Amino acid sequence: MTKSGEKKRIYLSSPHMSDEGYEKAFIEEAFATNWIAPLGPNVDAFEKELAEKVGVKAAVALSSGTAAIHLALKAVGVGEGDIVFCQDLTFAATANPIRYQGAIPVFIDSNHTWNMCPLALRKAFEKYEKLRRKPKAVIVVHLYGLSADLDPILEVCREYDVPLIEDAAESLGSYYKGKATGTIGDLGIYSFNGNKIITTSGGGMLVSNDEEKIAKARFWATQAREPFRHYEHKELGYNYRMSNVLAGIGRGQLKVLDERVKKKKYIFNYYKEHLSDLEGLEMMPIQDYDEPNYWLSCIVLSGKVKPIDVIEALEAENIESRPIWKPMHMQPYYKDCDFITLQAHGSVSEDIFTRGVCLPSDTKMTDGDLARVVEVIRGLWGWEYV
Repeated sequence: MTKSGEKKRIYLSSPHMSDEGYEKAFIEEAFATNWIAPLGPNVDAFEKELAEKVGVKAAVALSSGTAAIHLALKAVGVGEGDIVFCQDLTFAATANPIRYQGAIPVFIDSNHTWNMCPLALRKAFEKYEKLRRKPKAVIVVHLYGLSADLDPILEVCREYDVPLIEDAAESLGSYYKGKATGTIGDLGIYSFNGNKIITTSGGGMLVSNDEEKIAKARFWATQAREPFRHYEHKELGYNYRMSNVLAGIGRGQLKVLDERVKKKKYIFNYYKEHLSDLEGLEMMPIQDYDEPNYWLSCIVLSGKVKPIDVIEALEAENIESRPIWKPMHMQPYYKDCDFITLQAHGSVSEDIFTRGVCLPSDTKMTDGDLARVVEVIRGLWGWEYV
């Protein structure tokens, strides 16, 4: 209980600074050296340290994961009127940059992995080949830290010679067959928003083994300023660089990434142990190839208890939860876009959205906090928590 008598708030996923104060040390160094404005030693070091952590040749620190997707699309040549195949079950930030470039999204349904279905992707390629509209790029998402099945997705992309962009905004610290998500396609992006597994309060990173593309993205992100004494601009640029202060936070957070992944996995396994016996409740699927970061622990319901029942019951106890992302093809803004699914009726993504709930997965949660969540949920089935 708080002093006011209100029950302690349990968050879905809030910022968690290191106990060691790594972030504060880097920030204080930035203040001491007056590297406050964008760019500086922390930015350079954060790019280098993250690239080394995930095993990729080059990285550029940006103002958001959305900015990173935008520049990734620009780097592979997406422009006005082009087609981009995009995962349907995701947050709008995955799809919106397609519109920034004046391109047309085509949404691809999920399969049992919750991520892009390789067979639906092939169906999309075959459909648009007949229309003589080859897509300029494919964007796959590693939803909630769950790796997409990249090998068959890459196979079809390579067959049609189309670049693959990995939206790994939610999956820093996840591995697909031993390789870091975000490093397997042509370009990858990470997000450091306040709710992510590590945060810079707001920020993102674009990574690739194609050093030329990263260098070009860095140029665009710095207002496309040419190397003259005066301000010379031959291309459209953007104010997308990360500040030196925020990069300092990122450097500190990167030091505790493995610790955060370990705690997220502990939270998932706690829920699995204490909820899996409830009829009609399933945990999100973990594949054999996948080493997820368990960013959010999610469940799907198929019985009398509905997602809104869980959300409202938790809310009444001052506990934050959230529905699964609403698929893009169901969003009013994207309602006129093409949607490719293998289902005769409905879609996999719509079913997951309709039945899913994201449970609180904050790395500051204690066992007592987890027990509170479990007790509320089990109470909806009439079961006590023991």
